[in-house]
Amino acid sequence: MKPPIFLIGYMASGKTTFGRALARRLGRTFIDLDFYIEQRYRTTIPRIFAEKGEEEFRRIERAMLREAGEFEDAVVACGGGTPCFHDNIDFMLSHGPTVWIRASLPRTVERLVRNNAKRPIMQGKSPDEIEEEAKRGFEKREPFYSRAAFTFEGDLLEDVRQINRSLDRFIAEILPLAEPPSAPAK
Repeated sequence: MKPPIFLIGYMASGKTTFGRALARRLGRTFIDLDFYIEQRYRTTIPRIFAEKGEEEFRRIERAMLREAGEFEDAVVACGGGTPCFHDNIDFMLSHGPTVWIRASLPRTVERLVRNNAKRPIMQGKSPDEIEEEAKRGFEKREPFYSRAAFTFEGDLLEDVRQINRSLDRFIAEILPLAEPPSAPAK
């Protein structure tokens, strides 16, 4: 059994896209932490924020991260803010390989503009406003993301060919460094 692989990074960096493909390729379970929370609480993240506030959401998120972090053979795609609250980044670093999926600001903005309806914080904003919000958010969160044991390029996850090349590179270059050594045969 192998510890979970945690994927962190700013919204629209490619955590879910890459995580789902990585889990499938490795034969692991994929957990999108936001979806996991929504399923457990039978509501949406925006509704939790609206009804209970960010502090309560972050408490719930911390508890669900700890639950998901106990699963073996899983790939856990965390929300953009997950590593930035409580001691979540320390928990991830101590429970499995933690990988920062780092996308450039232009690519992140492009993805956010294309799909801003999915991101409550970006809804109704112009492309320029989205860029400013993303720049501020990234700068605020980068100190947490940079603590990840590994960094992986998130820009090249736009189509199946790019995703497959990224998976090949990740499995060849990063995964061997992230996996605990096998016990010697007796």
